[in-house]
Order: sequence, then structure tokens, then C-alpha cells
Amino acid sequence: MRIEPPIPAEVLAAVRRPFEGLEATLADVPLVQPLGMVLDLAGEALRARLFVVQAEGGAEYCLRPDFTAPVARRHIEAGAEQGLYYYQGKAFRAAPAPSTRPEEFLQLGVERFAKEDGDPVAADIEMAGLAWAAASAGGRQDLTLWLGDAALVEAFIGTLDLAPSQAARLVRLARRPRLLQAELARAGRTLEAAAESGRLEALLADLPASSAGELLREVWALADIAPVGGRDPADIAARLVRKAEARRAPALSRDQADALQRFLAIEDAPRSALAEIGRLAGGSAPALERALADWNRRLDGLTAAGAPEGQMRFAPRLGQTFDYYDGMTFEVRSQALGADRPVAAGGRYDGLPERLGGRPGRAIGCMVRPWRAYVSGEA
Repeated sequence: MRIEPPIPAEVLAAVRRPFEGLEATLADVPLVQPLGMVLDLAGEALRARLFVVQAEGGAEYCLRPDFTAPVARRHIEAGAEQGLYYYQGKAFRAAPAPSTRPEEFLQLGVERFAKEDGDPVAADIEMAGLAWAAASAGGRQDLTLWLGDAALVEAFIGTLDLAPSQAARLVRLARRPRLLQAELARAGRTLEAAAESGRLEALLADLPASSAGELLREVWALADIAPVGGRDPADIAARLVRKAEARRAPALSRDQADALQRFLAIEDAPRSALAEIGRLAGGSAPALERALADWNRRLDGLTAAGAPEGQMRFAPRLGQTFDYYDGMTFEVRSQALGADRPVAAGGRYDGLPERLGGRPGRAIGCMVRPWRAYVSGEA
């Protein structure tokens, strides 16, 4: 495992300074995390980047690849209705070959949890502003603040005149680029026959979720197959059912697919991008209009907080390695490091605490990689 070089104390202090005075609770979370939970939140694509460990008795874990979900779990366990947490510690991700980038690295950041009646736009401005200030403190002069919004994607899908079930499915796919592209490629096709699904997929799709998992467990037992990889039969059955449902689902029309592709291709200065989204939607779309108005508030707030609008870009599809982001997303990128090595990143994930067993509410956070922020650091 390649370890990140030490960061000069004065540089680390400068990067950390924007977070001082927040009155945040220091979050201490376990070094190892349940593998199944991480895969549920990030998808199988991240598996190759994880350092997996197996406890005595067969339970599988991984070295923490990120802090957001562990901090959310700690917040839930505390039973608090709201909270602000700061963390600083090592995270671990295997670098793709033939890269020589560090696989054990320092990460710091904050996570904020609040009641549903709070102002999400104000919190969005705060977090993206913190990320920009911390990333800028390392001395790099080639930074750009990239902005996106999963909720804006959902609002645009709402303008495509889809059945509610079809729209909901498309929103889910929008967080998985590979699956979304496969769906767009189906545009204009007639409904595929269920028989085209794999026989096991089709059989499981006609059963209740609990029965589908139990049937798969029995099939494994008959074949003397031991499950591996952090997934239990219910998880795998659910994935197979989704594949069968995808084959049975109505396809988008070519016009709908074309509109969505043009929307997802937008990448421009923020106000120009927002204007283009309005033109693509056309007509009256109240949810989208509200979302665009909120974005003008965010841009005004970020500029007031010190992030130059001339160094911002907007791409609605901007996402993260983890698919739990359901609102504003952001990345601070260095031209020298490229899009796949952000200096800072974060976003809104209101639905995550509930997925982890907590109460409904609002949640947002940001993280910074100090070694990447340092002008003489990662290159």
C-alpha cells in the first residue's frame, strides 16, 4: 500500500483553518467498515478500489474509503436530532493500475445533520464555500469549483411526460452512469418480452422480496455454493429482480432520450448552464423553476463567500463515487490533477441517514484532501 507523504504542519493548519470556529463535535469513527454497507452505497464499481478484510467467523469488512457514512452512523447511534461533526484521519482506496498515487491518505471534513424545516440552500452555500476556502488555502492557483445537482436532474426528468413509475426508475438510474446509458440506448424500442430475461431473474421478479432471497439461498445450498463478497442472498436477489424489471419496463421515446442526453451534456459557466436548462425544459415546469431559482441564490451566496464565479463550472450530472447524493454536489478541481483527482468534494445526502436506520432530515458535508490542496503536494 502506497502511503501519502507527510504534509507540512503550516500547510495542514492553513487547510484546516476554514473549519475552525464551527463548534463542531470531533467524530471518531472505526477504521474498518462493513463491506456490505459500503457496496450498497457505492455500488459494485467501487469494489476494486476497496481494501477488504475478513473477520474470524466470515464477516467481511473494508478499510474505510470515506468518512460520510461512518459519521452518519455515529450521529444516528447518538440519537441526536441535529449535529455538526468534524473529522480528520486516514482513508484508504486502491489506486487503479498503473497509477502510483497514494492509497492511504489524509482526509478532513465536516458533516451537518439538521431537521427537515431548515433552509437547505443556506447549508449548501456554507459547505461548498468551506470546501473552496480549504482547497484554496494550499496555494494552488489553478482551481475550479464544479457544481451539480441530483435534485435538478430529478426535476428535469419530471418535465419529460413520463409515467410516475417510469420517472422514479429513471431517477434511480441517473445515479449510475453505466445503467443510465444502457437505458438511453433502449430508446424507441418496443417493450421487451419478459422471456428475454434470464430464467432465474424472471422467476425471482414474480416473488415477494423475502421469498426471492430465501429461494436464492436454497439454490446456493443445493449447488453447494458459499456466498462471498459482502452480499447476502437478499441483496443479490434484489439485483437480479431489478435486472428483470429493467427488461420489462417501457423504453423512453427517442425524443425523451434526446432531451435527457442534451440536458446531461450541459457543461458551462453556471448562469449560462441554468439558462440552457430552462430552454431545454420549455413551458411551465414549477418544480424545475424553483430548482433554478434556488441555484441563483446559491451562486449569489458562493460569490459573497469568496468563491469567484469566473472559476465555477456547472454540470448537472456531476456525481460522486457514492450514489447517496440526492441534491447539490460539488468538487474543487485542480487543472494539474485532472477531474479524477478532486482536491475537495461533497454534497447533499438527505436520504442517507434514513437508509442507515435514522430519522428523516437534512444532511450535507464536504471533504478536503490536504496533500492535493498543497501546491507542492500531489502532482
